[in-house]
Amino acid sequence: MDLLETLRHDLTAERAELDAILAPLSGAAWETPTPADGWTIRDTVAHLHRSDEAALTAMRDPDRFRRDFVAISKGVLNPTYEGDAARLFAAWRATGGQVTEAVAAVPRGEKIVWLGPPLSPPWFLTGRLMETWAHGQDIVDALGLTRVPTGRLRHIADLGVRTRSWSYTTRGRTCPDVPVRVELTGPGQGTWGPEDAADTVRGTAVDFCLLVTQRRHRADVAVQAQGPAAQEWLDLAQVYAGPTGAGRSPGQVAQATAGPTAGTTAG
Repeated sequence: MDLLETLRHDLTAERAELDAILAPLSGAAWETPTPADGWTIRDTVAHLHRSDEAALTAMRDPDRFRRDFVAISKGVLNPTYEGDAARLFAAWRATGGQVTEAVAAVPRGEKIVWLGPPLSPPWFLTGRLMETWAHGQDIVDALGLTRVPTGRLRHIADLGVRTRSWSYTTRGRTCPDVPVRVELTGPGQGTWGPEDAADTVRGTAVDFCLLVTQRRHRADVAVQAQGPAAQEWLDLAQVYAGPTGAGRSPGQVAQATAGPTAGTTAG
């Protein structure tokens, strides 16, 4: 498979994993608070659903997306859903499949307008995969579950490395012109940057992804930085295009290796 088809496959698999976690939940469980301040599981799925709807608008009617950008972005960042959890779950299931189909229809060489800079179809899907995994982590944490890391983390880790400068831009700062070598192990493993770089980042891919998606505080992940540029980057790391978030406090959520495995009954 080429990169686009690989990403379509991997996004479908990531959604299926989250689907299996959500499917057994009762109505009351959907109101469980997540580590994201003020967001319940219902809010989180609504956000993913609204993001899918925005993605479909961006691909099917880019002029409308540009015209209604402010309203669309507010809907994505502040999700609401009128209806019960079952209807929301069904709507999220439906839009997910539509997104992967719509991306395949985007002419090669064209970019997709989005909340940040326009994105190529592969990068667009990488962003959707990252969003699904990161918000899925909030849901898993809320339920006291864990997930088994997969090779799909490589896409998120790659995005995390490539958005290093964005972590500065979103804060109105300039990224230093200093190369950083990144070496990650475990599922999703990979290396980035020159081998002789003085500044390095080393750790597991899952912990790096938890850090750059701001699902864990830096103090709670096994990611080590050497050199001032690497140290500064990890303090600012943000892979997503939205406003700078507060992230998680030290010790706010359990380690990724603690708790029952997703798909089992918590407690």
